[in-house]
Amino acid sequence: MDKAIVAGVDMVKFVKPGTQEPFRVMAANAIRGALADAGLESGDVQQAYASYIYGDSTCGQLAMYDAIDTGIPMINVNNACASGSTAIYMARQAVESGVVDCALAFGFEEMQPGAIDSAWTDREAPIMHTANVLKKFGYPDGPGAVPYFAAAGDHYLKKYDAKPDIFAKVAVKTRSHAIHNPYSLFTKPLTVDEVMGAPVIYLDYITRYMACPPTCGAAAAIIVSPAFAKKHDIGHGVEIVAQTMATDTPASWDNPMNAVGADMARRASGQLYEQTGFGPEAAQVVELHDCFTMNEVVTYEAIGLCAEGEATKFIEDGDNSYGGQYVVNPSGGLMSKGHPIGATGLAQCFELVQQLRGAAGDRQVPDARIALQHNLGLSGAVVMTFYQAAS
Repeated sequence: MDKAIVAGVDMVKFVKPGTQEPFRVMAANAIRGALADAGLESGDVQQAYASYIYGDSTCGQLAMYDAIDTGIPMINVNNACASGSTAIYMARQAVESGVVDCALAFGFEEMQPGAIDSAWTDREAPIMHTANVLKKFGYPDGPGAVPYFAAAGDHYLKKYDAKPDIFAKVAVKTRSHAIHNPYSLFTKPLTVDEVMGAPVIYLDYITRYMACPPTCGAAAAIIVSPAFAKKHDIGHGVEIVAQTMATDTPASWDNPMNAVGADMARRASGQLYEQTGFGPEAAQVVELHDCFTMNEVVTYEAIGLCAEGEATKFIEDGDNSYGGQYVVNPSGGLMSKGHPIGATGLAQCFELVQQLRGAAGDRQVPDARIALQHNLGLSGAVVMTFYQAAS
């Protein structure tokens, strides 16, 4: 089977809630930019997938019409924080199956200030199983998703006798990357002392700088077949080598780390490595779902960037940054670039495409040839993707 190709990408700079343009405007700008990047017209797109979670049922149509109003099939995608990469997953499947030759995946979000929370309070929450794990392990309630990821981090510290400052060191690393990204929301450098001394949001050591900010924005990607790319002389495309998705199993509820996706990530990445025949070490650059620095630490081990219990050494050795084994989140990640949920997976794709094209400017990872993407949603989905520059 021929591999699908990312022919064009674009994103708008993410902003704080209250300062954004309407989602319709942000999305249309990202779609137009991705089309221009691919050298295509709106009429070339044969199917579209719109990713968002905060909005009514046909927001995707409204968001697309200013850029594409050709009557093509339009599918709205809501898969929690993994929605963006799920849209890519579906567009890729449509192209690789031969149903279409050119598909659009785009995502957007207008978020509200404060901790991410449900918009529905009159029914069971889809995250109820994760909440039950917190109760089972004796963790208190807290704002939004904070207690879930904080409990996972705390469980990690206790299991491996690690120190809380590893979460601060990840925040410092990520911000040092964001400084070089014009699309990043936060670009002021941080120190470990600043992170540890910031206002506490949970337990007695989880601080504000260990959590990503609510953000508004949009991003888009054009996915095409190799034949279509050749016909339209698209020479800068990036190949989707393989892509996997996993959801929860009973193992997800064994402990707080699995409850926030560690087991899903382990299975999805294992399937990815089996499909491709190579492991994570093949990648030079990684965009990892760091909605909280605690999750970045847990995910290092879940997807095999380091061995179990070795995250502290991995961080101390600088193997998560320039000059180390991998560059993790050169974009600044969700922590610094922002996390407009529907756009997040597509913004990760944007960054990795730029890296594999050698077009990432001051944040370029030297000799980037293969890239790895991890996008997580609770409860529950993990999407893992390998990309490489198309031959």
